[in-house]
Amino acid sequence: MEEGPYKYIRDGNGKVSRVIRIGTRKSQLARIQTDSVADKLKELYPDFHLEIVAMSTTGDMILDRALSKIGEKSLFTKELENALERNEVDLVVHSLKDLPTSLPAGFTIGAVLKRENPHDAVVLHPSKTGKTLDTLPEKSVIGTSSLRRAAQLKKRFPHLEFKDIRGNLNTRLKKLDEKDDFAAIILAAAGLKRMGWENRISMILEPEDCMYAVGQGALAVEVRARDADILEMVSVLHDPDTVLRCIAERAFLKQLEGGCSVPVAVHTKVKESQLYMTGAVYSLDGSQSIKETMQTSIAPGDEQSLERVDEQVQRVGVTAMKVPAEAQDAAERLGIKLADLLLSKGAKEILTVARQLNDAR
Repeated sequence: MEEGPYKYIRDGNGKVSRVIRIGTRKSQLARIQTDSVADKLKELYPDFHLEIVAMSTTGDMILDRALSKIGEKSLFTKELENALERNEVDLVVHSLKDLPTSLPAGFTIGAVLKRENPHDAVVLHPSKTGKTLDTLPEKSVIGTSSLRRAAQLKKRFPHLEFKDIRGNLNTRLKKLDEKDDFAAIILAAAGLKRMGWENRISMILEPEDCMYAVGQGALAVEVRARDADILEMVSVLHDPDTVLRCIAERAFLKQLEGGCSVPVAVHTKVKESQLYMTGAVYSLDGSQSIKETMQTSIAPGDEQSLERVDEQVQRVGVTAMKVPAEAQDAAERLGIKLADLLLSKGAKEILTVARQLNDAR
């Protein structure tokens, strides 16, 4: 049954429930991530009927080129946003790192869930068990399609070689295991963990070896900005620390005008009401880099600021109702200030050259 913009369903006992349709990519990891969000919503709102709608995106279909070469910001999100716009789904679950820092008009991130381990992981070829990146033989080939990972690791492990590897997690692991092209591949630890493949992780890369991508390890729920009821419904999924870290990271990337096609990396943590953030930019070969750390207080202020929580203001695409506005503002300012510091030290030049070199590859 349709009533206005909403869809309802009647069960065998005559009970009517509102249907909430959740859009997702078709890959196994995307489905697992979406199911985890659906389970949380089911628990919180047992009276709603949840339906999952899976679809393929451009990024899923173009598998013969590196992501940074395709030059499209919304590779994994466009088709899902089209469905959201056409009212075919009510919310969409994404990996936050796939979402550009500026969303199309009419959309917002209504929830950022508690972050999984955001670090990168090394997965070794079965014949290399027991090795580390340090102990792999000279000229061993490491698979990664991320300019950010390659730039950092080239500098840290100059004896290794890096080559593109595309495809979803299943495909990449298959390429690693069934051929001898790669000694190891680098993947996000969060994805491996969600797939239940933690046993394949040979080592987790610490920030001194490889800092992570903006938003890595966090799930985001994208909704139509005008849907106040859906926005309210998903806002309970927000994890305040993750929201603040990711607002700072996204503000940093936006201020640098970075995207998929440039090596930008971050590391953030919240400790005793302080938000710490390290950000860096790299040349493609890792030989040049600028890295700085800053911090800000995110302590709740007076009562007045707490009353300002429930506002519908977007910060770098995120609407975080239930998280104090003051803390969100501080996080956004931190990201912008850190980016400005890097820009004042020559980050723009490094990124411009990186972009040009990548386009010419």
